[in-house]
Amino acid sequence: MGAIRDCPAPDPHPGGPTRYAVPPGAVDTHAHVIGSGPAYPLVADRSYTPPEAPAQKYLAMLDATGMANGVLVQVSVHGTDNRLMLETLAANPDRLRGIAVIPLGLPDRDLAALKQAGVAGLRLNVLFGGGVGLDQVEAYGALAREMGWHLQFLIDARTLPPLASRLSRLPVPFVVDHMGHMPTSAGLDDPGFATLVDLVRDGAWVKLSGAFRTSVQGPPYADTIPFARALNEAAPERCLWGSDWPHVAAWDGPPRIATLLDLMAEWVPDEDRRRMLFVENPRTLYGFG
Repeated sequence: MGAIRDCPAPDPHPGGPTRYAVPPGAVDTHAHVIGSGPAYPLVADRSYTPPEAPAQKYLAMLDATGMANGVLVQVSVHGTDNRLMLETLAANPDRLRGIAVIPLGLPDRDLAALKQAGVAGLRLNVLFGGGVGLDQVEAYGALAREMGWHLQFLIDARTLPPLASRLSRLPVPFVVDHMGHMPTSAGLDDPGFATLVDLVRDGAWVKLSGAFRTSVQGPPYADTIPFARALNEAAPERCLWGSDWPHVAAWDGPPRIATLLDLMAEWVPDEDRRRMLFVENPRTLYGFG
């Protein structure tokens, strides 16, 4: 195993877009809270070491960017120890929902506690150490169906073609993070991206997010525009947005959230579709009032 690199800290001055107004009721569907040991230890098999990202800074980011609500995603460096995320949900029950990472076989009382805390889905992550992979995706699908949850995948779209039939048979909705986390250099015609577009058209959800992860040009990430437009055209009613704060593993330096939000004016030029993406779609999927 190679050396574990330290992540740079996120932009200390997050802000909203300059090219349009964030609509009332907007939801940031992808961010993380991160602690440190001994209270919140990091897993040994992690891929990176992030700075702390406490709840108060996360909530301040939501306020600064005009987000009414947020969805916390369990970060890989905490493995299946969801405590910090759950504590943050419990302190903000009306404003936040969560996506947990759990092992199979938890007692019913533990599953009920997750649901009561505001967990709305489970994440399977095949890209970063500390995550739960796809080996038992059918079992996770069955559990999610039982609990009224959905599944969320952090996966490179280029690996999707042999998995598509398994995912299509899942008994619950599923979300693909960061437009498939595939570099734009692979091209729109990459079989994996084409598979992702087909999955979204057929019922999958997708996060139009992570431009700083997929762009090979860097800010303002113009090379990501055709990919986002293709996904939004496939199913505007199943597209979501997430800041991905605090931007872990952003080795070229943390992005500015205002830049990521301004990019949405190019990704989804139509104002009504942007409102769907920011407000209506996430409020439906995550159960916000």
